[in-house]
Amino acid sequence: MKEIVVISGKGGTGKTSITASFAVLGGKNVVVADCDVDAADMHLLLEPDFGIAEAFYSGELAVIDQELCSGCGACAGVCRYDAIPVIDGKYIVDAISCEGCGYCARVCPEKAITNVEQNVGNWYLSKIRTGSSMAHARLKSGADNSGKLVAKVKNEARKTAEQTGRRLILVDGSPGIGCPVVSSLSGASLAVMVTEPTLSGLHDLKRVYNLVHKFGIKAGCIINKADLNQDVLRELRSFLDQEEIVNLAEIPYDDSFTAAITNGRTIVEWDSSLKERISACWASIRQIVGMD
Repeated sequence: MKEIVVISGKGGTGKTSITASFAVLGGKNVVVADCDVDAADMHLLLEPDFGIAEAFYSGELAVIDQELCSGCGACAGVCRYDAIPVIDGKYIVDAISCEGCGYCARVCPEKAITNVEQNVGNWYLSKIRTGSSMAHARLKSGADNSGKLVAKVKNEARKTAEQTGRRLILVDGSPGIGCPVVSSLSGASLAVMVTEPTLSGLHDLKRVYNLVHKFGIKAGCIINKADLNQDVLRELRSFLDQEEIVNLAEIPYDDSFTAAITNGRTIVEWDSSLKERISACWASIRQIVGMD
């Protein structure tokens, strides 16, 4: 089984739109995993049916039993996160600030504090309009532990691929280089980095490539909006050559990209000159991972 992970060093490069286009081109033979759980939006283009939905629990939160609490304040005194303010004369745990370390429970003389697992969001397994399946999720506002949720989404995609006989998983990773991206890259056959010819695009491409390189994952790059800045474009090409990164495609800026998205369709389903270019890019990616 092969896994293609699409990532970007920064947001706004068109990563998800391009990934959704690949999902359409791959059709029923590709299981999709939307691992951008902090800002999941593949569902806007692939129309999942949310057939299976389950709550996801991760991390802990301190809870004070007000019937047992004597109001001594020992818990607030040891909390380095200032997560236990006094509200209306009672010590109350601020769910946003609490890190679930459990120190407050250990010092409470009344044993009034317990740690409980937090429901940080939901994960889903859906049928999508390509005829295939998609594993995806949504974190609650302010929720943490997205790396664990990314791992859950990827595992569900792998199980689905095994059960249905699919040999290719397409992953929409998170922007940046943090824990969710590391989790997205686990087990990847190819990392496809989407960037743009801007100074921030070049800077963040170098950062995310360092991460990919440390994992020893084969890398390719798509330069989106390639005609934005010719000077930076030359720097991007030079960097790709220097690091022996495959330049998969250079896609010029085109208003039809936005027009397709606002109509709930990918660019490869739209009357656009970009359709052939992205289709050729998908064919190259399949060839690199040995699917053709």
